[in-house]
Amino acid sequence: MPKSKTKAMPRFRSLDRLVQFFESYDMGDYWDQMPEAQFEVNIKKRAHLIAIDPGLSEKLTRIARSKRMSSEKLVNSWLRERIQQQG
Repeated sequence: MPKSKTKAMPRFRSLDRLVQFFESYDMGDYWDQMPEAQFEVNIKKRAHLIAIDPGLSEKLTRIARSKRMSSEKLVNSWLRERIQQQG
């Protein structure tokens, strides 16, 4: 009877040890022993990419940093204000 090519996967006391192990070994050698993962994905947030002039982007980044916020939050805040003005 031919031997199985699947190696016996060692047991690990921590997730860190498991990660270290698979940094050195091929997960494919142990694929049949891996538990099946069950999870749901519910993506509600969408990202919209809009080109911004490089000069404006630099100024925007500087202003956002001075306000201790992300450029994304600042742009959304400004757009929200402008859209409400147009109301």
